[in-house]
Amino acid sequence: MNMTNVGSAVLAGLIAVSSLAGEKAQAQEYQWTFQTSAQAGDNFFPIEEAWADRVKELSDGRIEITVVPVGTVVAHNETLDAVGAGILQGHITDPSYFSGKDPAFAMLGNLVGAWSAPEQMFDYMENGGGKALFNELVNPYGLQFLGASATGVEAFLSTKPLYGVDDLKGIKMRAPEGMVQEVFAAAGASPVNLPGSEVYTALEKGVIDAADYTVFSTNHAQGMHEFAKYPLYPGFHSMPVIDVSLNKAIYDGLPEDLKTILNESVSVFAEDMITQLDEQNEAAVAEAQADPEITVIDWSDEERAKFRGIAKSQWAKWADRSEMAGKAYESVTAYLTDKGLLAE
Repeated sequence: MNMTNVGSAVLAGLIAVSSLAGEKAQAQEYQWTFQTSAQAGDNFFPIEEAWADRVKELSDGRIEITVVPVGTVVAHNETLDAVGAGILQGHITDPSYFSGKDPAFAMLGNLVGAWSAPEQMFDYMENGGGKALFNELVNPYGLQFLGASATGVEAFLSTKPLYGVDDLKGIKMRAPEGMVQEVFAAAGASPVNLPGSEVYTALEKGVIDAADYTVFSTNHAQGMHEFAKYPLYPGFHSMPVIDVSLNKAIYDGLPEDLKTILNESVSVFAEDMITQLDEQNEAAVAEAQADPEITVIDWSDEERAKFRGIAKSQWAKWADRSEMAGKAYESVTAYLTDKGLLAE
């Protein structure tokens, strides 16, 4: 999938819809608050605000969305209930925050090892049944899933060279609890619990050898390369989904032209997010590669497939934890197998 071509086509369609709406311009009809899981200073927060501005423009001012940072109205893991109850009208967040309600949120939100590029996940959502399955998961909570974005495949920090799965054995690494830890443990690593705020110090002091943290540009900007001189890019392990959802009762009451604008605007938002963050990552990678003390490592397709196979064994265990988790497992593995990304 070429995100630029797709995004351009979608945007052209949205402009056509907007032009028709503009022939009978109306005053503002809907004013909503969406809470994001991003902080105001995060590099993707302005991209989320730009999406809200675009929706206002394309709806001819009929929809006005205010995007507020994490924790503004409710805690980061409470937005699902808040949107369903109408306290918030929507959210832009990582679905895996809600895995305590149903493990399927983790499987659809950050299926460790599944995706090697955002385009793979976008294609699954749009053409592989992912969007319908996500709505089957969130509709009972009172939400309508509009679409998915992503910050891209996360990089991987390491103080030691890791050229493949075998090199993970015995590596002490920071990883979030849950599926991420379970997958890395199955691959032979030794995961430990650490908040993100302690990753830099833990690498500096040798408490950990490696870390699952975030995208390359953020890692580099925070100076992680001072100690983790063997970053892996693009990452092989984690690409959290960014879920854009609206209160279902509100969505169901919208006219069809506004539903179209909302649904398709998320595809343009996803393109913006990936394009801008890719540019930042590429600049940071170029800077790192120019440093003779840093070695940027890119795993081969074979090693990525090997890690994905290990991850699949843990996905299968999560699939047994709920009916929806089982559906997510069957759906994603069927898609990956069909696309030749997972051995049968």
